[in-house]
Amino acid sequence: MPLFLRRLATVASAALLSAGLVSAPAAHAVVGGGTVAVPPPWLAAIGTPAFFIRPSGQFCGGALVAPTKVVTAAHCVDFLRAVPNLLAATFGRADLSKKDGESVQVKSIWVQPNFRETEFKGETVEHHDVAVLTLSRPVLDRVTVPLIDRAGQYPPGAPAQVYGWGTTSETDLVNDRLRGATIPLVADARCSAAYGDSFDHRDMVCAGSTHGDTCQFDSGGPLIVQGRLAGVTSWAYGCAREGYPGVYTRLAPFTLPLA
Repeated sequence: MPLFLRRLATVASAALLSAGLVSAPAAHAVVGGGTVAVPPPWLAAIGTPAFFIRPSGQFCGGALVAPTKVVTAAHCVDFLRAVPNLLAATFGRADLSKKDGESVQVKSIWVQPNFRETEFKGETVEHHDVAVLTLSRPVLDRVTVPLIDRAGQYPPGAPAQVYGWGTTSETDLVNDRLRGATIPLVADARCSAAYGDSFDHRDMVCAGSTHGDTCQFDSGGPLIVQGRLAGVTSWAYGCAREGYPGVYTRLAPFTLPLA
């Protein structure tokens, strides 16, 4: 993680510590693409009022896959497993500074049991980075997004859609508007060449280029391939850097608790 982002994470940690929490997530808006006036009905902004340095307390994204289930990144919510009710999923809010849309409190948090973290050039590497939030009530009036199935493919060069409220570059810390972009899936061999042993094709997939990528505060947001939720924004070395595509959790291998 670049120095200024480490400093940002320090500020975030201090804010959450002041609220009695243990630590803050290392969140990973969309570089390239454009603003989205009407969010997809299943897209969620994940946040907590304790994270007051961001509008709406947002620090990650998520996707509604069942009336009470939101898929996000493990590193976004692992630190809040003991206090899930501090979290909320907000739907239908393109501008985080507004009060529109619908916010639903989180009742419980499931984190993939093999979730762990390592490091690559000072950037946190997330392994098995997926979590499921159970909402306190069903969201029945919103279309859910279908999950990729176990046999789902990730063909290199295929277009994928990403969404997020995060920063639009490594030096932009103030964006609060939803953005979306279409980015290409990247071959595993190219991703392995960039990240070495830090990249594991069994639970990771790469996407993006210098023209389109995810960035800070996009973590947990969706990677949509052929209309299905195929991945969640996980980590990368910087944002839209030459030779370093974004890394997403590859969802096809996982069985998630959605019942």
